[in-house]
Amino acid sequence: MSSVLGARVSALQRRLDEQDADLAVCFPGPNLTYLTGFDDSPSERHLLLFVPRTGAPTLVAPELYEQQLRACPIDDLRVWADEDDPLDVLATVVSDLDIGGVQATGRSTEPTPADTATVLVDDRMWATFTHDLRDVLPAATFDLLSTAIEALRIRKDDVELDALRRSASIADRVSVEIRSRGTGLIGTSETALAAEIEDLLEAYGGDDTAFDTIVASGPNAALPHHHSGPREIEAGDPVVLDFGTYVDADVDGGTGRYPSDQTRTIVAGDPSAAYERVHEVVREAQSAAIDAIEPGVTAGEIDRAARSVIADAGYGDAFVHRTGHGVGLEVHEPPYIVADSERELEPGTVFSVEPGVYLPEEFGVRIEDLVVVTADGVERLNDSPRGWETGAQFRDRNS
Repeated sequence: MSSVLGARVSALQRRLDEQDADLAVCFPGPNLTYLTGFDDSPSERHLLLFVPRTGAPTLVAPELYEQQLRACPIDDLRVWADEDDPLDVLATVVSDLDIGGVQATGRSTEPTPADTATVLVDDRMWATFTHDLRDVLPAATFDLLSTAIEALRIRKDDVELDALRRSASIADRVSVEIRSRGTGLIGTSETALAAEIEDLLEAYGGDDTAFDTIVASGPNAALPHHHSGPREIEAGDPVVLDFGTYVDADVDGGTGRYPSDQTRTIVAGDPSAAYERVHEVVREAQSAAIDAIEPGVTAGEIDRAARSVIADAGYGDAFVHRTGHGVGLEVHEPPYIVADSERELEPGTVFSVEPGVYLPEEFGVRIEDLVVVTADGVERLNDSPRGWETGAQFRDRNS
């Protein structure tokens, strides 16, 4: 197993020991990718990773995946054919791992108090697989894997941070190129501009889009999750641009895609005075939130730092979403930067800071950067300009 993936498995096993849990079981998704570097969608076939409190992990997979998984850094690979009963395979694995008094020949024995085990299952595991695990471990206590692995995934390692920085850099480059077009954006439809953004993300090294690209112009900008449509950008329109892409992490023996997520609100031409005021308020709110970030500060304090600036300016009711969300193998993951969160920020935590003001049927403004908590403060992963200017105005201001 690669040093990176091996360190993650060992860290999970330490968490299992601390929680007096015996076994973690992962299902295709971000947790499995985090521990093995294998990334695939779930199917009706049993593909499960078993991580015991001590000893080597075991990966159970359908035979048709065997060639793909030979490159996966898990030494104990148990493949099964379609004519096999996968429950027999599960029973064999938990027996070999000495979990819960299971015998491979009989699926399970009559449990005694000493046979009981605590099993942490992937939060997103399909019910059918959880049911099968209960069938082979009838005396086990089941809980969610997030209770152990969430604290690990929140603190990004150097490989993850490198990927996130590279992905953010691609988004920055596209942001600069789009706003440099200035009045050339006028007459372009939202969908056409979204397609252009996606082409540029790929051209600059991105792999697919991290989420549906948002181009929201004029009154559509007042809709935080607007779906880009046929509306054409007009002179003076505020335009919210929210986009990101993936890059692969550099993990020996595996992979893992890490996204960018950036928002800028720009204007082609001259904006209204009301827009300029709101834009400045949102910039100040984002700066206040980022200035407050350091280890030990709670996520709720960061949300309140941004929200208070907007409320003091008279737009409190128009800030209708949380200040941010964690970013890693998933675009949205813990921690969530919400007002009532008491989660303390730790070095290595990556999240968005994206305050916004939305005035229905008029316009909206959102500015978003990804940040990482450092040992003594914060690092912005995005550094493209955050002003509204485009074209000649943008070049003059940033020359």
